[in-house]
Amino acid sequence: MILMMNIFTLIMIIVNILMLLSIILSKKSTSDREKSSPFECGFDPKSAARIPFSLHFFLITVIFLIFDVEIALIFPIIPLFMMVNFILWTKISFFFIIILLIGLYHEWNQNMLNWTN
Repeated sequence: MILMMNIFTLIMIIVNILMLLSIILSKKSTSDREKSSPFECGFDPKSAARIPFSLHFFLITVIFLIFDVEIALIFPIIPLFMMVNFILWTKISFFFIIILLIGLYHEWNQNMLNWTN
């Protein structure tokens, strides 16, 4: 038990020395604070949080997320081809693609894909 306590103490000392060395040798300064802050869509994170932003940018983001999820849902359809018969696989794939195309048509019809406002 005493051996484990000694090993633990030694490890903690080594860790603290390494952390102290990294703090001393680092070249960061207060002027680098802006570079290490998160970049969020061109907004300054240190300014007011309630500034207006483009609704069109939000809609494009939502469209991207929807299509990203849809791609994740398409991947299981590929191995499904080997497990079920061709007719059932074709019906499932066709139904899924039709839903995607209806959604794309709706977005196109609502001018969500048009950048000129």
